[in-house]
Order: sequence, then structure tokens, then C-alpha cells
Amino acid sequence: MTDHHQSTRGEPRVALVTCAELADLDPDDRLVLTPLAARGIAAEAAVWDDPGVDWSSYDLVVLRSPWDYALRRDEFVAWAATVPALVNPADVVRWNTDKRYLAELSAAGVPTVPTFWIEPGESWRSPADSGEYVVKPAVSAGSQDTGRYDLADPEHRELAGAHVRRLSDAGRVTMVQPYLTAVDTEGETALLFLAGPDGLTFSHAIRKGPMLTGPDLGPDGLYKGEEITARTATPTQLAVAEKTLAVVPGGTNQLLYARVDLIPGPDGAPVLVELELTEPSLFVGHAEGAPDRVADAVAIHLARRG
Repeated sequence: MTDHHQSTRGEPRVALVTCAELADLDPDDRLVLTPLAARGIAAEAAVWDDPGVDWSSYDLVVLRSPWDYALRRDEFVAWAATVPALVNPADVVRWNTDKRYLAELSAAGVPTVPTFWIEPGESWRSPADSGEYVVKPAVSAGSQDTGRYDLADPEHRELAGAHVRRLSDAGRVTMVQPYLTAVDTEGETALLFLAGPDGLTFSHAIRKGPMLTGPDLGPDGLYKGEEITARTATPTQLAVAEKTLAVVPGGTNQLLYARVDLIPGPDGAPVLVELELTEPSLFVGHAEGAPDRVADAVAIHLARRG
């Protein structure tokens, strides 16, 4: 057993939490290892459901790429509650891993994508006779089990219903949203915030190209491939992101990172698609100095716990 207070005698130990399929971390996360070492922080990958890991031996446990939890959310949330020094913390994990948080944010005045919710056992009724809609589970990671349907097409309506039934039969809540066509031209903008000396601070932004080409026909990989490029955030996007973060339960001082995903709505104004507080890709490889800013954020949280 490693002494949890090892940091008083040597390097603080930090676990970067991942899944078995990415046991050596996602390549983007590996970019942070050298800046952490430069700050005297010993960081290593640890698989969240590996029973051999002693989580209490770490000075900080940072959630990074545990992307296989979506079908085992209850187990994942229960695990998070047992981990000392977890960031982002377990209560945030519980709230943020079920996308029904979007309804709370919408009620708090955050502009969000209009969403219909279908509980397991409820029958699917097409929300419209035409237009494109996205069907996905309320608990998912990496765009798994997510499809795009043109409701003017009878075959697509049939496939959308089958998608909902597939999720319902698995006991999963379904969310149905209008497809925002601006994603085909503007793409999705992800704004990344990291812990700084004065709280959560904007770091950088990226553009994600469109990923949803059509219906979801069943399982594929851990996450769908993305076309990522650097992007400059607009004042309007930053304002929506700040408004979103302002209503996070428990406040943002407890957070090491946050990612706010926005797409222009029908009127061109940005609307929230997702607020990622559990295991977001941080895309540090697309912004100069971002790996150092993540390492600084880790050091800040270590100092708070010191």
C-alpha cells in the first residue's frame, strides 16, 4: 500500500483515468504527461474498472477517457463515489453523465437544442412529418448509438422507431432533437475551460466537423471519428458558455476542466448541444500551450488538496 501522503516526501502521484481499450491513454491525453513531469508530478494511466488499482494511493485522480461506461453508468457512478480526490468530483459525474441535465440548463435560461425525452416503455411518436432529427441515448459517450433521420422519408421514420425501441428495450432513456443544419457548414464549436488561479478560465476552442451521416444501425466502435481543427471563439459563443457554466450545480471552482459544445441554431445564435464535465476530449494537440495549461490546472487542484 502506497502512503496517500507521499506528496509530503516526494512527487505527488496523479492517476489519469481511462478504459481498458485505451489503457495507455488517448493520444491527446499523452501530450500532458511531459508538462506534468516538468512540474514534478508523477502521472500514470489507470483503468477505472481495474480492481487492482488502489485509488487511495493517489494524491489526485483525474477522469480522462473512461469511455466504455455508457452501458454501465450505475456501476461507473458508484465507482466514482468511492474514489478520494476525484476530479471532476463524483456528484458532478452523477449529474453530468445523464444528458437530462440539458432540461435543467434550459429551465435556467441557457439556450439549448430543443429536446424530446422518451422513457423506456414509452412508445415512439414521430415529432414531425418532415425535417431531420437526431436520436440518441441520454447516457452515451463518443456519439455511440446516435443516428440522424429524415422524417419525410418513410424508411427513416421506421428506422428511427427501431432505434428508439432498441434503446428502450435496453432500459435506456432516448432523446430526440432537431438536426441543426448549421453543423454541416459551421460545424460544432467546443470551448475548453481549465482551472486557473482565479477559477475556471477559457483555454481554447476547436471546430468539430459533421459526424452524423445517417441512421444508427447498431454497435460500432468506442467513439466516432471526428474532423478537428482549431477555432477562434466568438464573444457570443463565450457568453453562452459562461452562462452555461454559471448554473453548474455546486459551482465551477470544484472543476478541473469543462467543455461547452455549441452549434448555431436556426437563427444563427449559438445553442448548447452538450456540457461535458466528466470525460471530454480536451483537444490539447490543437492549441498552443494547452498541454501546459492542463498541467497547471492539475497542479492547482493538487495545491488545494495539499
